Amino acid sequence: MKTILLIEDDVVLRENTAELLELNNYKVLTASNGKTGVTFAKKHQPDIIVCDIMMPELDGYGVLKKLYKSNLTKYIPFIFLSAKTEHEDIRKGMNLGADDYITKPFSEDDLISAIESRLAKVSILKERDKQPKEDDEKIKTLNDLKIFFDDYGDEFAFNKEEIIYREGDHSNYIYLISKGAVKCYQINELGKELVTALYKEDDLFGYNYFTQNSPHRETASAIEDTKLVGISILEFKKILDENHKVAIELIELLADNLSTVKKELIQMAYSSVNKKTAATILKFAEKMNRNPDKLIKISRNDLASVAGISPETFIRTLSIFKKEGIIKADGRNIKVIDIEKLKKIC
Repeated sequence: MKTILLIEDDVVLRENTAELLELNNYKVLTASNGKTGVTFAKKHQPDIIVCDIMMPELDGYGVLKKLYKSNLTKYIPFIFLSAKTEHEDIRKGMNLGADDYITKPFSEDDLISAIESRLAKVSILKERDKQPKEDDEKIKTLNDLKIFFDDYGDEFAFNKEEIIYREGDHSNYIYLISKGAVKCYQINELGKELVTALYKEDDLFGYNYFTQNSPHRETASAIEDTKLVGISILEFKKILDENHKVAIELIELLADNLSTVKKELIQMAYSSVNKKTAATILKFAEKMNRNPDKLIKISRNDLASVAGISPETFIRTLSIFKKEGIIKADGRNIKVIDIEKLKKIC
């Protein structure tokens, strides 16, 4: 049974209203003035309060203000009950934090409906609080994770060809590229550079080894002027521990990356030089411009490294493509002229 505190100075109205509420299965506490009402509210903490405005000792507005200042009573639903019908009086009451406003004379249905509505709202909110809930701030998808990076990550800026981290460095951060492009590579015992991955704007990188807390096994550098946002390894692990859906999406991303690497290794092993060269140009175009027919500014050594062929062989193949009108090549700049023909070579 819900308890209602009725604060009303009119004896007849107070008794009649209390009887009406009791007939509707409510336990009713009554107070004849505002001061007594505040005392009762703090002592009994009723489920809801119905209060007159014009009263001696302390009016209804004063009662609401005092109750709102107390942690014991500030969240108890509060309904004003008054003969005042002016719009300004209603607005004042609602601005003070009242949940509803009923004017005299009122019908039984009006009063009961208002009380039931407010009690139902409180009940729903309490049930919601008890249920296991996904917080509004919870990171549910990779896109949410990237938004978290943008909002809370540390910002870094790197000039073209500047090293972001070196092979053997401790892995302190996971990065998101907000602008630019990044390559990761290893140097073999002969000093030859092997590009292991390319990342474009909106890509995450640096997360391959965080679960093992081991140093980086490759070097990362900016292909062009690049801006990054980074989250510490510890924070990243915490996010994944608390957000399993994101962890699953990250595993799927890693699986896709492994599949791509496998295909590239097969291509490097069995494809012709022309196919490797064409595929590499398209890949760099996608990573750096997202539009293959735009100018690519990249060193030929980087292109040759990704293609898995020597720079000399790569340059000779570029010359062939240039003569066939597939590309334009001028120093470090390459522009695809006939993208369909280039794709057919792949």
